[in-house]
Amino acid sequence: MSGVIEMRSFEQSLPMALLRAREASMRLFRPMLAQHDLTEQQWRVLRALAAGERPLEIGDVAARTLLLGPSLARILARLRDQGLIDRRPVAHDQRRVEVWLTDEGRDLVATIAPKSEALYGHIEQHLGQARFAQLMDLLDEMAKLEPQR
Repeated sequence: MSGVIEMRSFEQSLPMALLRAREASMRLFRPMLAQHDLTEQQWRVLRALAAGERPLEIGDVAARTLLLGPSLARILARLRDQGLIDRRPVAHDQRRVEVWLTDEGRDLVATIAPKSEALYGHIEQHLGQARFAQLMDLLDEMAKLEPQR
């Protein structure tokens, strides 16, 4: 075996830091979602649909939620079985499908929203409002980073 490989420590790697931060934030949100029998991925879909005024095509849902097609298909089927969403072919292109929240889905999001906002308040209290805003700005900027060529 040869010597030490020169690179930053494992603990200081950006992907690991982001994973630790994601896990810490989800530890706050998971119990709230479990109270409503929702997975993280199902909540992402419901949130994406609640954020819009109109139905979304499935491709748009996938892009907004960062879910892969097969997983999204299963999640949409379960949410539809639960009566939380509905779907139909797009009027001008029957090959595409759009989805939206049902009244029951909208009511569920409205029930969870204050609890979710309270958790955001907890995070802001921990970090401070300015640092939380800065964190969100930095994460948005990081998400736009393109690979080197």
